[in-house]
Amino acid sequence: MKKSAVIFDCDGVMFDSRQANINYYNHLLAHFGQPLMTEEMITHVHMNTANESIRHIFRHAPHLIDEALQYAKEIDYTPFIPNMIIEPGLKDLLQKLRPDFGLAVATNRSTTINKVLESNGLDRVFDIVVSSLDVTNPKPHPESLFKILDFFGIESKDAYYVGDSLIDYQTAMGAGVIFIAYKNRNLKADYYADSMGELGKIIRNDLNR
Repeated sequence: MKKSAVIFDCDGVMFDSRQANINYYNHLLAHFGQPLMTEEMITHVHMNTANESIRHIFRHAPHLIDEALQYAKEIDYTPFIPNMIIEPGLKDLLQKLRPDFGLAVATNRSTTINKVLESNGLDRVFDIVVSSLDVTNPKPHPESLFKILDFFGIESKDAYYVGDSLIDYQTAMGAGVIFIAYKNRNLKADYYADSMGELGKIIRNDLNR
């Protein structure tokens, strides 16, 4: 097994998924005749599981929540994937890390993560992908990271988690892994990276200390 692992969040790190999330959840709201999302709602759905996000954006119409949750299960997410913009330099970085690091994804996405990875040619890159469906307790609970650590047979100090939100920070702290904040310097973090190239340098430099 690899001595170290790099674990990536999906939304806001590997992909700019803001527009995809807006289109998807606005579609749900419009289907039930509800107003489109506010900025607060957009921020919320960016970080949380699909079910939690639906409950949140329908909280002012609680009688529709169960129907919305059921309808979400029936929607084909494929049309929304083109709205997700892959982070520049991601594929190059993964290729460079691959010989020396285990690669993983820990995300609060559910059924959509595999389609997203496959559509972008990343479905065979990662050793393990942990979605909200693969754990009892999604992020910010550290269960997803513990599952990945167990998979690689490594300790917390030997893993990096790259995230962009407070929930990612809380997840990393709960698991005791090294946290790298991506494009968000308002978070507490061990390191900060604003590009995939910078992220690669941080990991290499830290490993060589």
